[in-house]
Amino acid sequence: MTGLYERESRSVSTLAHLRFFPQAVTGGKGSMLRGDDGRDLLDFAASWGAASLGHGHPALADAVNRALTDQAGASYLSTANEPSVLLAEKLLSLVPERAAGRVWFGHSGSDANETVARAVVAATGRPRIISFKGAYHGGTVGSVAISGHPAQGGIEKASGLSLVPYPDSYASGSPEAASKAALAHIEELFATSVSPQDVAAFFIEPIQSDGGMLVPPPGYFREIERLCRKHGILLVCDEVKVGLARTGRLHAFEHSGIEPDIVVFGKGLGGGLPISAVVGPEAIMNHASTFSFQTLHGNPVCASAGLAVLETIERENLVANAAKVGDTMLSTLRALQEKHPLIGHVRGHGLAIGVELVSDREARTPAIEQTALTVYRAFQLGLVIYYVGLNSNVLEFTPPLTMSEDEALRGIAILDQALSDVEAGKVDPQLLERFAGW
Repeated sequence: MTGLYERESRSVSTLAHLRFFPQAVTGGKGSMLRGDDGRDLLDFAASWGAASLGHGHPALADAVNRALTDQAGASYLSTANEPSVLLAEKLLSLVPERAAGRVWFGHSGSDANETVARAVVAATGRPRIISFKGAYHGGTVGSVAISGHPAQGGIEKASGLSLVPYPDSYASGSPEAASKAALAHIEELFATSVSPQDVAAFFIEPIQSDGGMLVPPPGYFREIERLCRKHGILLVCDEVKVGLARTGRLHAFEHSGIEPDIVVFGKGLGGGLPISAVVGPEAIMNHASTFSFQTLHGNPVCASAGLAVLETIERENLVANAAKVGDTMLSTLRALQEKHPLIGHVRGHGLAIGVELVSDREARTPAIEQTALTVYRAFQLGLVIYYVGLNSNVLEFTPPLTMSEDEALRGIAILDQALSDVEAGKVDPQLLERFAGW
């Protein structure tokens, strides 16, 4: 363990830790982090996608510096401030017309999703919500209550929540089989235990990230959209981790050809600063004043950062960069699959990629320990990458949107070596004793 990591262990609570290896950093630039041991680390995680522009981007630094130098208060709770209005106007211009009503600002995807869950029930008078098994919509009481990730087991769910299976094309054998089974489950639910007229909203992830970087089968979410329109159910799209250029489209839901009623943004919106946003119809978003607020919501510094992120995405053509670099990564990883028996499946769009590791390809047996050893060994070799999935066996790639093809290929070369070392039994399992992961 490095000095900084050990110092942290003596001073910082572990209640919020999700650790995979003893990573401790003192700075960073672009796609690189600087470890406290002096090593340069190539960052394929970007703090779970939050550092969307990479580290130390000049546009973000300039925007934050200007906002602090001439500070328009610290909140939008009791006063309008220019940065939050500018960001709201920008977001309204970017979403489908049916969602372009009003904007609410928070600190994280967690408080944003909790706010939506409360607002849709209150505004529609419908008591039920549908979301997916494996879904992670946040870590607050209210967002956990509508999530379905097993890491949040033992925490009470909303009384009106129904969890349905997210289609997993790899596990089901084909996209068609996955879609058919998942849709049949919903139809059965509506025909038996849940009246669709009682459902206020259906929360979706256009790619189920923490559940395993699952990419929905073609046409699946169009069918979900059809069901929602038929029954007057609001379609809420959680774009917190995979939105805003990450998938090679500005919005991840564009890959499915749908138009949600409400869009939730977070993580990458602030480029590393804490801000979230909900964009939706006026009837929902203006349901009541003092409905969901915290003192620093809508603060001008984070709002300025959010606007800088959106403007930088446009100015630097980061949607196109994510698509181009992502295509290179996906093709290279699929070629790597031929070399490494541990790789069972490669999936994703743009710079939202999952690599599922299995110990038996035919049986699709999750390679749980090998996955943990792979990310640990990659860290030793200079690459930061984490894992997700219901079985903790999916490597997740969410690098900065600014990552170059050369950096991407260099990182995959490190992963190649890490996989080889794990497959050869060269990585000691005892290294994992202090790192539980998911």
